[in-house]
Parts: sequence; C-alpha cells; structure tokens
Amino acid sequence: MKEGDVVLLPFAQADAVTKKRPAVLLRILPPFDDFLVCGVSRQLRHQVAGFDEVIADTDADFKASGLVETPLIRLGFLASLPAARFLGDIGYIATTRHHRLLQRLARYLEAPLKRT
Repeated sequence: MKEGDVVLLPFAQADAVTKKRPAVLLRILPPFDDFLVCGVSRQLRHQVAGFDEVIADTDADFKASGLVETPLIRLGFLASLPAARFLGDIGYIATTRHHRLLQRLARYLEAPLKRT
C-alpha cells in the first residue's frame, strides 16, 4: 500500500460504532510507518467547502478509486493506523488530487488558531 491508495478498513464512527469504510492513505508516518488516513463518505451534505473534496463520476480518477458512488473525501475525519488494520486496497486517487488534499490539510494546520 502507498500514499494515495483507497483502502477498506474498520473505522470508528463518532458514535463509537465501528464500520467497514473506505479511506484515503494520505501519508506514511514515522517511526513505525503507520498511515495517516482520512475517511470517505457518501454523505455529501457533510462537505466542508474548500476543505473536503468530492470525486465526481466524471473525474478522471473516479473509476480508479474503486468507489461506486460519488464519494466525499473528508479531511476532518482523520486517523493514524497501522497497515495491519487495513482489510484491503480497492483503488487509488490521482496524484494531483492527493497533493491537493495534503496542501489543504497543511494550510489548515498552519493557520493561526482562532480563539473564541
């Protein structure tokens, strides 16, 4: 498995229920080569504009992603997991999309903290 791959894994939901879900491998993390992953959802209503990303069925990498319905890549749905947790590899996203997601996440993490 490599960065940009779409995998299937047991992912804990906000309600603590674990479901088999697709996720995108964003980055390999040191020192144990765990993966930073973000969840993929069919719930397009959860999209955060300018942050999350939809793969339309007309996009060049839709078929290669292995996803069957219009997916939402949710950058706010992150986890760090060892490769042993993955159930399998189902596809991959375009390198340009992968880089765009990493850049969005980095910009968000580098932005000044908004205190309320």
